[in-house]
Amino acid sequence: MSARHFLSLMDCTPDELVSLIRRGMELKDLRNRGVLFEPLKNRVLGMIFEKASTRTRLSFEAGMIQLGGQAIFLSPRDTQLGRGEPIGDAAIVMSRMLDAVMIRTFAHSTLTEFAANSRVPVINGLSDDLHPCQLLADMQTYQEQRGSIKGKTVAWIGDGNNMCNSYIEAAMQFDFQLRVACPEGYEPNAKFLAAAGERVQILRDPLAAVAGAHLVSTDVWASMGQEDEAAERLKLFQPYQVNRALLDAAAENVLFLHCLPAHRGEEISEDLLDDPRSAAWDQAENRLHVQKALLELLVEPAYHHA
Repeated sequence: MSARHFLSLMDCTPDELVSLIRRGMELKDLRNRGVLFEPLKNRVLGMIFEKASTRTRLSFEAGMIQLGGQAIFLSPRDTQLGRGEPIGDAAIVMSRMLDAVMIRTFAHSTLTEFAANSRVPVINGLSDDLHPCQLLADMQTYQEQRGSIKGKTVAWIGDGNNMCNSYIEAAMQFDFQLRVACPEGYEPNAKFLAAAGERVQILRDPLAAVAGAHLVSTDVWASMGQEDEAAERLKLFQPYQVNRALLDAAAENVLFLHCLPAHRGEEISEDLLDDPRSAAWDQAENRLHVQKALLELLVEPAYHHA
């Protein structure tokens, strides 16, 4: 029995991604109307965190409970994984007891190895390579506020990190053009760029990147695990701050997104999240709704109660 995993946006077809987002919007509406909907009753999600988390933990844990199931939080301190149990062994055992596993980790290979040995769905809650669940939330937010992103232009400003890599995959799957403005040496992963081809452009000038852009997104300049480089990055990335003036150079109906946590005064100006063009709070909330759609898809009840 081979389970279906979600390690990257490429694990779904473009049509499936669009319907996940539509479903996320439906589940959001049900929750706003106070309708109880519990298709995952008695289902258990295991959540393995090797990196700290606010939104990922809250959204998966609350989402599972709202769908009638349960979630179990495991930090490296709590498991044998942190003490060197082979990932494959852990996957075999854990997947015999759980209905799905969400992993937030450093090396992407941890996910692929776990998935290869798991009999239940494995979800990427963030790796050093990719952050696909966040992109689902970003795409739902754009859809809600501006309609289809197909054929639009998106600008990513700042570090070519895991979020940027996922934006590259989103450009392929959701059919938009992506411009990445980053300092030299901080480009996104070459293998993602190669796969996307003409769809993605690397620029050095943030103004050129946002010209006419319908969506502008950024992230912190130093990601988890790069704290030692923070001072150096601060200097290098200074010209890449997203502020109101930069957004003014984009399309008139531009939407600004930030996956949070934000460092005000660094990658964004102090006031940017208060700008009416920013939808960061809706975007954060949408993690909950679209991940519920994902859980519903992957952990569909194997048996139906009479």
